[in-house]
Amino acid sequence: MRKLAVAAVAASLFFGGMGAAVAESWKEMTMTTNGASFKGRYVWQPKTQPPSGLHIQGVLRDESATDHHNVYLESKIAEYSKKRIKGIQKGDVRVDKVLYDPALQVTRKVEVRLCRDRGSFRPDNCSPLRTFERN
Repeated sequence: MRKLAVAAVAASLFFGGMGAAVAESWKEMTMTTNGASFKGRYVWQPKTQPPSGLHIQGVLRDESATDHHNVYLESKIAEYSKKRIKGIQKGDVRVDKVLYDPALQVTRKVEVRLCRDRGSFRPDNCSPLRTFERN
């Protein structure tokens, strides 16, 4: 009887964990602007898995190889300063990053946009700001 109870508890924990893992699934994400693109996917990390934030994966691409400008993804979380994930000129960069707030246990809101760095004299051209909020 005792072995049966232990097996039932183990099975419930196993299948409960599977349900939690399936609850959040990857969603497609595409961002474009003049001369740059990001194609990938995102998912919110579980609240119990540090760092608990927005996990993004994809390819950051310089679409205009002749303009000599760099590309980057810019993220902003809460009241912290913006952070950049830099690309390279005339090429692609694989991105696999969790965007999170180190001061909070659970990050609830992340703002992301894609930009082309056009130097110090001209403003960067950027995609519209995308806001991701945890349910």
